[in-house]
Amino acid sequence: MRGLMQDYPLLVHTILDHAALNHGEREIVTRAVEGPIRRCTLSDLRTRSLRVAKALQMEGIGMGDRVATMAWNTDRHVETWYGIMGLGAICHTLNPRLFAEQLAYIINHAEDRLMFVDLTFVPLLEALAPKLPTIEKYIVLTDAGHLPESGPPNMVAYEDWLAQADADFAWVRCDENTAAALCYTSGTTGNPKGVLYSHRSNVLHGLMVNQPDVFGLTSSDVVMAIVPMFHANAWALTYAAPAAGASMVMPGAGMDGERIYELLDQERVTATAAVPTVWLGLLQYLEETGKDLPWLKSVVVGGAACPRMMIEKFENVYDVEVIHGWGMTEMSPVGTTGSIKHATAHLQGEARVQLKLKQGRSPYLVEMKVVDDDGNELPRDGKSFGHLLVRGPAIASGYFKHDEEILDADGWFDTGDIAHIDALGYMQITDRDKDVIKSGGEWISSIEVENTAVGCPGVTEAAVIGIAHPKWGERPLLLVVAQADAELGKSDVLDWLQGRIAKWWMPDEVLFVDEIPHTATGKIQKNALREQYRDFQFSE
Repeated sequence: MRGLMQDYPLLVHTILDHAALNHGEREIVTRAVEGPIRRCTLSDLRTRSLRVAKALQMEGIGMGDRVATMAWNTDRHVETWYGIMGLGAICHTLNPRLFAEQLAYIINHAEDRLMFVDLTFVPLLEALAPKLPTIEKYIVLTDAGHLPESGPPNMVAYEDWLAQADADFAWVRCDENTAAALCYTSGTTGNPKGVLYSHRSNVLHGLMVNQPDVFGLTSSDVVMAIVPMFHANAWALTYAAPAAGASMVMPGAGMDGERIYELLDQERVTATAAVPTVWLGLLQYLEETGKDLPWLKSVVVGGAACPRMMIEKFENVYDVEVIHGWGMTEMSPVGTTGSIKHATAHLQGEARVQLKLKQGRSPYLVEMKVVDDDGNELPRDGKSFGHLLVRGPAIASGYFKHDEEILDADGWFDTGDIAHIDALGYMQITDRDKDVIKSGGEWISSIEVENTAVGCPGVTEAAVIGIAHPKWGERPLLLVVAQADAELGKSDVLDWLQGRIAKWWMPDEVLFVDEIPHTATGKIQKNALREQYRDFQFSE
């Protein structure tokens, strides 16, 4: 027997309809790529998104067609998202930080037909255009007065292009499992793989993110979406904030500490999210200027492990709650957040910091477990390391145009992370399975050693890799980037680590380097480091 409920498909445009109807006066504030601050309302956003959908339809774009975006976080970028998906087409976000060869592969693999692009990236696409035969038109997100004189072929100004269409358009009604968005992983080996989100998964993920123990956005919040919209759904903020009726602040290309602070302060931002490197820049600016964060209530830190000192500075110096999050492109992307629960509310001082250093617990709609090499589930005791598996309605079941099976027989997806889960559900990643150091039959967490080393005064960045050892199999090598004015030696770093990590985790050697290689999304390229130091030998 079926329930007698309405068949109401979970389509992305319903978020925008709700926002415009019930919170239409709330603002979207953008630092335009051209420079000035630009303002519109959620009601304006819906109107312009309808015009985007109609203009795309006039271009011959329809159900299932891929339309690319290569743009910063702005109001125009948001309206292209809703316009593309509201037409039934697929919004394909491109990471401009990828190598040109990777971008060409991704665009051609997706068979994108049109591309929305910000001014910053026009020179890149002018050089790349001959390798992109499927792109019919480049729509530059600006007005005619700022359109560059040179660029890729068939280039038009967005405002001129949009002027051809009014808002007399009905959103396309389709099955909620219809594809809505496409984002490629930025893997360090092999070609990137396309993760194809559905309308249903995007809506459910946006609602999940708005749970109080996740990001917990409300209609009273002013949310600054710093995490780029080309990074895995912008952590669902472009869905979650309008669904909650929150105002949004979009930083555009201004990602340095001074310009981030300016928007946080002037717009009275209450909640925001970004990767650790952005927060390091902001904290440095605050220290140099002596300024404060009177309006900010919470920051979400994800994309890489949150350093201890970041938690301590935000919470103890600036009275801002840190929400340590974890996820991946295949998870839409939020998988866990380190929110405090009833059973941990009493924790203070060191115990509270240690809890927040964990990646956190999964919200409703994300299941997690840890298994051994044979697939046997390990106990939730906070110490049994194993392979982290996940499943849920916003987690990938396969990759775009790939026949490979990525789920096990019970529908679990292997994240590629090594982790443990404690009795209260808090998960901690100790490594990627390809990065974990196996020494004498035991595992060493390179991530934990790195995070501890970064807390050492004078250390800017640290990376740990396993080096072959005749007796122990592998032993850790610590690579350190020191601050320019720091008087720092090997003994200083080792003395700092002493007592803060397990004795047998202590690096056998510390090398000071000028820089550490990163992927396009800011992750340390461990494979490149292992190749660079493959012939390294520890001294006797």
